[in-house]
Amino acid sequence: MLHVRVISPVPVTDRLRQHLAADEAVTHLIVLPGVAQVPPGDVIEFDVVREGASRVLDDLRGLGLDHDGAIVVERIDTTLSASADRAARRVPGLGVDAVVWHEIEHQTGEEATLSASYLAFMIVAMIIAAVGVLLDQPILIVGSMVVGPEFGPLAALCVALVQRRSALLRRSVLALAVGFPVGMLVTVVAVWLLTAADLVDRSMLLDERPLTDFIWRPDALSWVIGFLGGVAGILSLTSAKAGTLVGVLISVTTIPAAANAAVALAYGVRAEVFGSTLQLIINLAAIVLGGVLTLLVQRLVWSRARA
Repeated sequence: MLHVRVISPVPVTDRLRQHLAADEAVTHLIVLPGVAQVPPGDVIEFDVVREGASRVLDDLRGLGLDHDGAIVVERIDTTLSASADRAARRVPGLGVDAVVWHEIEHQTGEEATLSASYLAFMIVAMIIAAVGVLLDQPILIVGSMVVGPEFGPLAALCVALVQRRSALLRRSVLALAVGFPVGMLVTVVAVWLLTAADLVDRSMLLDERPLTDFIWRPDALSWVIGFLGGVAGILSLTSAKAGTLVGVLISVTTIPAAANAAVALAYGVRAEVFGSTLQLIINLAAIVLGGVLTLLVQRLVWSRARA
């Protein structure tokens, strides 16, 4: 269930109140006349079940409240209310499976921002993965996958393609197009510095690495795992099951592949540069395809449920 707080211009309030009171997905409706100061207006608060939230939020935006007033949405973890239970029974579908498009657009939009922290996480993740590659240590590879922030822009790219949000598309592509090259470039420099300090050397890359050589040797399963990772990642976001996302992050080799390419580039090992780059491309494409198809299916299912 979601809690929504609306600042409504006075001329719109009565129509909005009647509309919300008649909506079967809405409960716990509260109207506070004249209490809003900036922007001025009335405050209306209510709870809405997730399976009906997208429609209600569309109606609020249709009234221009996102421009003339304000719409604030919060998640509710626990609700003890017979009225809320009745609302959940009246609206078709299950809240845990519901897609609140406004919520996921806002969430992925924040994750797709090219910020200093995003670049820092990308660099740190790749350097950790680079050390893991040279030491043939899977635990470091797993750690780099968890630290890597790349799934945020990838999820935003999926949402932008499905919802046709050009601004979100540009931000997500920019974050990916800048983040990976910057991370790889800094990783190359880091490998040179570690080599100069006699902590690593080229022979470590050329030695047998049975635990991590899958990173630069893509096969058909690379596509399958990437595709399933995209499906699971989008499902974890749309169903608000954030814990599942951790498992998704450690199932695909985007950061490790980019790091392996950077290490191979630093040491001039062309075969691994090519293999790692191909692995990276396969994973990125598979994740986006899986995510886009998942969103399309969810939108189709919920459009039929609403009809």
